[in-house]
Amino acid sequence: MRLPAWLAQHLAALRALLVFTVLTGLLYPFAILAIAQIPGLRHQAGGSLVRVGDTVVGSAIIGQGFVDQDGNPLAQYFQTRPSAAGKGWDPTATAASNLGPESIVDTLPDPSNKDDAGTQSLLTRVCTRSVAVSKLEGVDGSRPYCTPDGVGAVLGVFYRDGSTGPVIRVKSLNEACPAKPFLASYQGVAVECGKFGEDYSKAVVTPIRGDAPDQPVVPADAVTASGSGLDPQVSLAYAKLQAPRVAKARGLDLAVVNKLIDTYTPDRELGFMGEASVNVVRLNVDLDQHHPYRK
Repeated sequence: MRLPAWLAQHLAALRALLVFTVLTGLLYPFAILAIAQIPGLRHQAGGSLVRVGDTVVGSAIIGQGFVDQDGNPLAQYFQTRPSAAGKGWDPTATAASNLGPESIVDTLPDPSNKDDAGTQSLLTRVCTRSVAVSKLEGVDGSRPYCTPDGVGAVLGVFYRDGSTGPVIRVKSLNEACPAKPFLASYQGVAVECGKFGEDYSKAVVTPIRGDAPDQPVVPADAVTASGSGLDPQVSLAYAKLQAPRVAKARGLDLAVVNKLIDTYTPDRELGFMGEASVNVVRLNVDLDQHHPYRK
């Protein structure tokens, strides 16, 4: 007996649903699971967990903060790069800040609202982190377009004829009053501090480079978050910058710490791809195991 066309179509769709459910919902996942158990792949498939004895202390592919309960960096540990993933290195909230090179003007805090801290631009975040790293490592943290206090050195310049003519007024856009502007005057006009709620739409946004070196002492990866927010690696330059502090805190010879850095600096992919990087999680675990910190 010939089935009605509509019923034949529904039965064909049901058969396709069952077939693809078995293929993609059962066979494929179990096949991938079986492949993941092959020696050499099992560790990566399990999350590349780092263990000390029977205790899991982290993952070799996810960074973590080596800080105290108040969020301050611990001197005895190498620090990873900043993270924009959740509250930091959260694998359930992996993300970047999504701020680009044009993010140079902060949203100033509302002085009438004590809970309003404003919003920092990418430039100010970089400047703030650079100052923090410089204090931690005891090095020069100056960077182009950053003030000594660690905010973006950006002026709002008002010209008589819009974008041309004599300068008639200048505001430091990222320094809220009553802060003293990083620059006393610009083209003979006194620089004023910024104020919440003022309209600067007619000002020409003007970054001021300053006299910082072209190559800052604090590396770029020390002041910028990775695209995923989870990277456990830092550049070799940033690791070497931290080595004297870690060596001093743990009472080690600097040569010992530098040798450990080299141990956890794998070769470039295929010998030429990417830059050399240091796995901070593995490095810190090794330090705790073989050179424990003593107060």
